[in-house]
Formats: sequence, C-alpha cells, structure tokens
Amino acid sequence: MEKVVLMLIVLFTGIILFEVPGLVKKKMWRELAAFSVYLAIGMALSIPQVLGVKVPNPSRAIEALFKPLAELLK
Repeated sequence: MEKVVLMLIVLFTGIILFEVPGLVKKKMWRELAAFSVYLAIGMALSIPQVLGVKVPNPSRAIEALFKPLAELLK
C-alpha cells in the first residue's frame, strides 16, 4: 500500500516539475494558482482513495450547493 502512495506522490511531483516552471517563466500567476488548487484537490481526493478510505463523491456536494439555486430559478 505504501508503494502505491509513493508512486502517486512521485506522479504528482512529476506533474508539478513539468508544468510549474513554464507557468512561472511566463509569469502566469493566475493559472499557477488555479493549477495549484486543482492539483491539491486531486491529491487530497486520490491519496485517501488509494489507502482504502471511503471518499465522499464531490458531485453530491456540488448538487447540494446548486439544488436550492435551481429551485429558485424554476
């Protein structure tokens, strides 16, 4: 199990090493911020899932957030 987590961390590190230097070089700060947020969310969801922890479905949270708004717009 630890090997899988280590491989996942190596994969995320590789993605960071591949993407971040170009964003910094081009001074794309907003894109770097968005990239960092999405990467952190991806790590936060994938590591517990690999460890066998039941991870809640993010689409249910989105549905709960927007369902009242959809009801108002009907």
